[in-house]
Amino acid sequence: MMKRLKEILVSLRLAIVLLLLLISMLFAGAYIMPLKKEFQSINSIPLLSWLMKNPFYLTWWLWVSISILTLLALNTLICSVDSILKKRRLTGRLMIISPQIIHMGFLFILLAHLMSAIGGFKDYGVITEGVIINTGPDRFIRFERIDINLSQEGFITDWHIDVSRSSEGIVKKVSIRPNKPLFTDGIGIYVRDIQVYPVKAALVEISKDPGAIWALTGAILFFTGTITLMTLRLRKERSKS
Repeated sequence: MMKRLKEILVSLRLAIVLLLLLISMLFAGAYIMPLKKEFQSINSIPLLSWLMKNPFYLTWWLWVSISILTLLALNTLICSVDSILKKRRLTGRLMIISPQIIHMGFLFILLAHLMSAIGGFKDYGVITEGVIINTGPDRFIRFERIDINLSQEGFITDWHIDVSRSSEGIVKKVSIRPNKPLFTDGIGIYVRDIQVYPVKAALVEISKDPGAIWALTGAILFFTGTITLMTLRLRKERSKS
């Protein structure tokens, strides 16, 4: 029984079937999401919290997708371990380990999405000069000054927002500019739009993505493994010709 279960879990056929099922669930989601207003808030709160707050008849395809991804991650992990154990005595270890590096990158990316689904969020708000945002105990951000430079024709040529960041009694002053967000206490603050009249104001996005570093790690591993594997196979083909 255990042997048969192992054969199923390490089979490539299982991975293909799971991928096809996942694609079908995503197609179902692409049809359902535009029809229901509940999905408008899906990016504002952690995914798992959002799933708990909404009825199953709307979210069934997401629950099935999560289950499929769990099985796919298990299949990937077991396949990697099984491959390393079977080929550990062979030469050309870099060729053997490269696919497993790709698999590890994939698993890290899944881990990143899981962490973001549990503890991530995204929200928007309009701020003016003097607005304070609390980011934790004894931690806050105060938007001190919105500085906007205008041309003679009245067009915005440059702008920045002076911010005071307080963390455990230590106050630091920084500036937020275009393409220069503020990161503090694991939270990112991005300015999406700016307003001059009737008062100076800015549309601010506040987001937290605890899985970002793991996603970056996974992407690096996936890229490194792919390039290494392609390079080794090209060298092998050239040596044969």
